[in-house]
Amino acid sequence: MFECKDVKFKEILDIPSLFIAKNKITSLIGPSGSGKTTILKLLNKMISPTEGHILFDGKSLDQIDSIAHRRHVTMLSQAPAMFEGDIKDNLIAGLKFQNREIPADHVLAAMLLKVKLNKELNSSTLTLSGGEKQRLALGRVLLLDSDVYLLDEPSSALDEASAEAVIEMIADFAKSENKTLVMVTHSKAIAQRFSDEILEIAYGKVMGGQYERNH
Repeated sequence: MFECKDVKFKEILDIPSLFIAKNKITSLIGPSGSGKTTILKLLNKMISPTEGHILFDGKSLDQIDSIAHRRHVTMLSQAPAMFEGDIKDNLIAGLKFQNREIPADHVLAAMLLKVKLNKELNSSTLTLSGGEKQRLALGRVLLLDSDVYLLDEPSSALDEASAEAVIEMIADFAKSENKTLVMVTHSKAIAQRFSDEILEIAYGKVMGGQYERNH
């Protein structure tokens, strides 16, 4: 699905070759500052390579409209933004931005349950913890039903038990709906349990990859 050819970004990344398979879960692991988040931003067209080319389904990202691309490829940052309004307003913000139909409240409430956020739709976002905001933002992007999800440490603000439960839900969603998931995680245990492929990133380079064959 994604293919990087001789990609460099400033002094941060140097990737001669990288392929990310369609309808698979790929985890990026490695130390802080290694370039993992930069890779996600490149795949989402938030930034462009200094050198080289990135292909999406065989077509160069240079030739794809950024807004159109992000309708198929959705990124969730580690510290997602909260918008004005209540939980429902934040949950449907992505759909409104794309001028799409807003689901009924019972569908939205079910999404809150899915991401394990025990709140009412009309609750304020001002009292939410970091972990609750992360789960709300995750629900927002899952409602978009994108082909590809780029998730940057989607469980970083959660305790270990909650993190594993949320990642398991994301992985189940990706597999049941045939989504492509690229996930940055600091946890090798989570990566090994849920990934089809693990790519280790260090010093701006892909140091190696391994396929998990227990799926």
